[in-house]
Amino acid sequence: MAKKSKKQQQSGGTPATVALTAAGVTYTVHAYDHDPAHPSYGEEAAEAMGVSPERVFKTLVADVDGALTVAVVPVAGQLDLKALAAAVGGKRAAMADPALAERTTGYVRGGISPLGQRKRLRTVLDASASGHSTICVSAGRRGLEVELSPDDLARLTDAVLAPVGRA
Repeated sequence: MAKKSKKQQQSGGTPATVALTAAGVTYTVHAYDHDPAHPSYGEEAAEAMGVSPERVFKTLVADVDGALTVAVVPVAGQLDLKALAAAVGGKRAAMADPALAERTTGYVRGGISPLGQRKRLRTVLDASASGHSTICVSAGRRGLEVELSPDDLARLTDAVLAPVGRA
């Protein structure tokens, strides 16, 4: 568990870890050396941490009927856009413009966290997360992941659990 003091939060915490600490949630931070040449941020994280890709989740921002929506799905698969739209009562979903996703969340692509976003977006967590005691998501920076219970993640992001990932 990585509990940080206020001084540590200010000096090296990300908005995601600050939010977790403020909420009193148990979590573990995993840092690794990010390789900009790696073709997949999520697969790189899984490999670097020695964690199964089914337990490492990527944060994707989509546009569902004109509203930005966060999807948190395993790095081992892909986002099912139709399922995402259905999960939030929408009709059509497409991946959001990366620059808009970065501006809205306050994070850079490859480091977008579902936690501590500049503007809180509705969030859908893939239902497979509930099959694990802990999952890893971006802590808000490339090369930094946070491990926490899927229940805590869902609670803190007001996430809907739905099968939005596919192999």
